[in-house]
Amino acid sequence: MRGFWRWPLAWLVVGLALTAAVTPWLGAVPALLALVAWLLVQNTRHLWHLRSLVTWLDDPGNQPVPYASGVWEEAFSRLARLVRWQRQSESGLRSALARFQSATAAMNEAVVVLDELDRIEWCNPAAEHFLEVDAGRDIGRQITYIVRQPGFVDYLLAQQFTEPFLLRGARGGDIALSIQIVPYGNRQKLMIARDITRWERMEGMRRDLVANVSHELRTPITVLAGFLETINDQAVPDPQMQKRALQLMTQQTSRMQNLVEDLLTLSRLENAAGPASEQPVDVPKLVRALQQDALALSSGRHTITAEAAPELWLIGAEAELRSVFLNLITNAVRYTPAGGSVAISWRAGEGGTAVFRVRDTGIGIAAEHIPRLTERFYRVDRSRSRETGGTGLGLAIVKYALSHHQARLEIESEPERGSTFSAVFPARRTCAAISQAAPAAVVPA
Repeated sequence: MRGFWRWPLAWLVVGLALTAAVTPWLGAVPALLALVAWLLVQNTRHLWHLRSLVTWLDDPGNQPVPYASGVWEEAFSRLARLVRWQRQSESGLRSALARFQSATAAMNEAVVVLDELDRIEWCNPAAEHFLEVDAGRDIGRQITYIVRQPGFVDYLLAQQFTEPFLLRGARGGDIALSIQIVPYGNRQKLMIARDITRWERMEGMRRDLVANVSHELRTPITVLAGFLETINDQAVPDPQMQKRALQLMTQQTSRMQNLVEDLLTLSRLENAAGPASEQPVDVPKLVRALQQDALALSSGRHTITAEAAPELWLIGAEAELRSVFLNLITNAVRYTPAGGSVAISWRAGEGGTAVFRVRDTGIGIAAEHIPRLTERFYRVDRSRSRETGGTGLGLAIVKYALSHHQARLEIESEPERGSTFSAVFPARRTCAAISQAAPAAVVPA
């Protein structure tokens, strides 16, 4: 600060010295008038620089700081340094904000910046999608005008943000959002909403799976426990009753074993990215073998026919394809009354596809049930399904095994008029028959 007084004191000393020097020649009054005039000139100069400063402050924009000399030069120099630092700081903040907005715009999570009154200051595109916030219209509006659920309003008012808030029914649908609010800055809040619909569905599927498996195992375990208790309580063994009990216990044990095997198969198919191994599969031979299995299961109660294009093979995992075809055939036999027919076919379809089809004259399926048939443990008639020995997992296994082969399942059915299940394989999965004597090379059909 000592340097600041150098120029004012220097000018004052010069003025007084000149006044003292000219007083003997001009007299005291003229000398004093000259001093006053000189001071007025200096004051006018200061006022001019002050006016320049005020004018610049009214609209600094990108205009340079005014130039001056003397004491004003030092003041304007310091102001210019301050302005440069401020503009560099603003540029850095703008760059940081642009990077932040660019990063949050690429996020799948919805991000909303709220002020101390929970008004929207900024949001990313995901917030517009999940929360229906309009960045051009809703800036400055309270977030509770957009998200109107009472539970969310209470969550905001409680100011307890240690746990996220679960918002269900977002966008008027079945979307579930996990909302986390992070306070920061001067009572501002960062609101992050994450779509957890998939996880909610997976958790629901897990709960349903546990409930369904428990329900499916309850009856066999109850039967086994009941017969074992009865046998243990008998003072004198009853051979006839014990024989009947062993038969029923064997049936229930087989049912539990089938359930466990189907669960393991389904788990393996769900966790696998594709077939375990792929090779040319002799589907016509497989169809003939499965026809014999179907005849054994039918025990002469149905007419079962099969036809297969002899030169049409598939590239895939034979074990998975066998499981698919056997499930479809078994269901047709089980749900077709005695005297009905089951027709199995394997032939080329449209556009080079290949189609495995099972057509029956069974009880049929109502249209509202068809979209859900491949869900785990979904049954049209639970009591009939248990009578036939099904586990409720067959078509779920079919769906996953077909997806490994890029194939699809088509279902046509009418109650009391039978059903047709078709597994349609893409053309790239087909190949021509391979001679047993030739090397096992894949020959496109």
